[in-house]
Amino acid sequence: MKGWVGWGPQVPFDAVLVMRQADGSLQRRPLKDIPVRPSHIALLPDARLLIASSRAGKEEPGTWSPNAMVFSLESGDQEAAFCIGDDIPALVTAREGSIWTAYGDEGIYGGHPESAAGLAGWSADGRATWAPRGRLPAMPLEGCTAATEGDQVWLIWYSGSRPGDTFLTRITPSTGEVTSWPSPVRAPDGFAVRGHRAVLTKRVHNQRSTEVVRAELDGEIWGVTERRKIRVPGRVVMRCGQGRDGLLWLRAGDTWLRVEA
Repeated sequence: MKGWVGWGPQVPFDAVLVMRQADGSLQRRPLKDIPVRPSHIALLPDARLLIASSRAGKEEPGTWSPNAMVFSLESGDQEAAFCIGDDIPALVTAREGSIWTAYGDEGIYGGHPESAAGLAGWSADGRATWAPRGRLPAMPLEGCTAATEGDQVWLIWYSGSRPGDTFLTRITPSTGEVTSWPSPVRAPDGFAVRGHRAVLTKRVHNQRSTEVVRAELDGEIWGVTERRKIRVPGRVVMRCGQGRDGLLWLRAGDTWLRVEA
């Protein structure tokens, strides 16, 4: 399928994780017997890697099959397996090792208890640790993308089909504080934030271009300061935009682009 990865390996399979360092050097880590088709990968503390599938099945009534695995980057072996909900368009890990997820409509209405809330936080061993509990401006319908800045986590999601229905939600895990703002871009696929500045991207379907929007927080409103369409090396891949400390990493074809907030 054009614009995103439309194929998957037969499971279980062995793989190699390639890490590009800041100086341009490459490191390769073999991984053994991956039992799911990966939708998301994210680093965890202590040289560990999270691999997660966006979907989870039921093994029996009330029991969900694991769709997230933690691998050691030193041995390549699997250390843990657990379920982090069903239908996950957006996932990010925080510095201290927590996992944050935003769900799609099939997960929200699919019967999984944590997915039903639309957003969730998890420990590195798969325990549900955070839920919105009425602190959102609307009920989520679909996750869009996610980012971190320092010790704060951002989950971007939308609630329906009306204008202005996409929200930026900032969570401070250490205190549980939750703040949400209307997003200046509806359903973005990439987001990064640094202080009061943010960059959001929205791919142009089936084309090698994306819209880049820059915004600043002015009081209680994220206002657009720049909007332009740029050509990229390949079609922007769905679910492959992630913000880290003011830098947006966006996959376009076989290339990772770095965009500063």
